[in-house]
Amino acid sequence: MNVGILGTGHYVPTKLVTNKDMEKLVDTTDEWIRTRTGIEERRFAEDDIDTSDMSYHAALGALEEANVSPEEIDLILVATVTPDTPFPSVACKIQDRLGATNAAALDVGAACAGFIYGLVTAEQFVKAGAYKKVLVVGADKLSKIINWEDRSTCVLLGDGAGAVVVGEVGEGKGMLSFELGSKGAGGKDLFQNKEGYMEMNGREVFKFAVRQMPESTVNVVEKIGLDKQDVDYLVPHQANIRIMDAARERLGISPEKMATTITKYGNNSSASIPMALSESVKNGKIKDNDLVVLVGFGGGLAWGSTAIRWGV
Repeated sequence: MNVGILGTGHYVPTKLVTNKDMEKLVDTTDEWIRTRTGIEERRFAEDDIDTSDMSYHAALGALEEANVSPEEIDLILVATVTPDTPFPSVACKIQDRLGATNAAALDVGAACAGFIYGLVTAEQFVKAGAYKKVLVVGADKLSKIINWEDRSTCVLLGDGAGAVVVGEVGEGKGMLSFELGSKGAGGKDLFQNKEGYMEMNGREVFKFAVRQMPESTVNVVEKIGLDKQDVDYLVPHQANIRIMDAARERLGISPEKMATTITKYGNNSSASIPMALSESVKNGKIKDNDLVVLVGFGGGLAWGSTAIRWGV
């Protein structure tokens, strides 16, 4: 059975926060943020909008594009590090709100790599014949775990959600290979502290990411007997434009072949890959039969990638 993505959707909050706005909140400048991260603005959810709300709206878009009803969904997986509450899960909340009465539901915790983990899990369930259609969401409200005393990380983060519907696709299409990995010893470099705020050793995370992202991309492409030159479009975790460009250059991929949403949305953790994927599909940057690689890394440390022959 060939398993792939039937539809995509994403949601971004309406509250726009520019670098100039950040200058009023912390000791930083627009130039410092842009030159070191590539970020010009980000979106913060209002107080009455939580992770499940953003997930719901992104899910609606994916279901509509896939032409799939909520009742057809067998399983809902939500990748997030910022659930509304420890329990019930975000997945259960949107299962109820969507009316997906036939679906099992659970959250997936792999930080910025969480969406890839969820996507691969969905593929395995469908390929095994256990489920026919799975909704996978990546969503985070990072604004609620920002440490405003840490000016090097607080400027990076934004809120949002992205979603896909996974199911059977045509011959030669869909997810062709994947790689998942972890390095628990690196967990000390990117974590949520006891006060609930994110902490990061930027230098160590940068070194890890610029090595792991291209390596993982090459691995999933070589698994299907192709080469990095065969990649038509790259959708990386939107962590930092310098990390993304370093990985892209190592792969020999031109800028127009890489999804870049970090400029306007910042780093959205679990949501960044599905948001960038959904935007790229809707903007016509990903076309039928393209070889698309999704690759991400995050706290854990964890990473994941998958090679997809696009189309249904």
